[in-house]
Amino acid sequence: MAEPRNILITGGTDGIGLKLAYTYANGGNNVVVTGRRSAEDVKGLLAVNITYIKADQAAPDEAANAIIRALAKLGWHHCDLAILNAGNGKAGDPLAENSRDLINRIDVNLTAPILISHALEELLMASANSKLVLIGSTSHRGASNFASYAASKAGLNGFARSLREEWRGRVNVQIIHPGPIATNMHDKAGFDPGIIKRIFLNPDFVARTIIRKIKKGRSPTSISFAARIIDYLTLRNWFSS
Repeated sequence: MAEPRNILITGGTDGIGLKLAYTYANGGNNVVVTGRRSAEDVKGLLAVNITYIKADQAAPDEAANAIIRALAKLGWHHCDLAILNAGNGKAGDPLAENSRDLINRIDVNLTAPILISHALEELLMASANSKLVLIGSTSHRGASNFASYAASKAGLNGFARSLREEWRGRVNVQIIHPGPIATNMHDKAGFDPGIIKRIFLNPDFVARTIIRKIKKGRSPTSISFAARIIDYLTLRNWFSS
């Protein structure tokens, strides 16, 4: 029987991050998730075999340092898989976006993942077959009403592609770009997609697909509406439970 892996998932208390956390934890792995809320606030969300670290990526340096300190306290000497999933967005006219919102978007979606990747280097290098997975978005090609979000994901895509070359042969770096997902992110972003939300990707399906893509190791790669149709035609349950 394979030994449990040490797996870190940022933004692991909601949406696909939470789905991934439970899937990996149910597989007998050592799973640590991060989020910006207090430990008390997330107590009822996580299983007892999932460890929580408070790390608010709106303060990138503090978040990276908090993660490394917590992993050291847990006795982690290596990290087999890090999935940097945390992010946020806000809908609206890009010309109306103030500098505070813009800086927050870049800090959470781009600066923090870069700094966390740097901070995890030693732990990832200490694992024989480690992977660093960055969760991007198909909006990195451009998306109306989400200009700063799209820009941050475009930057993340560039970072992932560069780091993949720099760490080649030592750590497998991937970036996975899901399409719109049926989570509460759009509500948080103040965006009502209307009837089109009916065809948004189901979180369970996205989590399964991310895990499959992680195993394949290809990068960059996307999760599209076409993949969802194929999933439906194979009679999988793609409605939210």
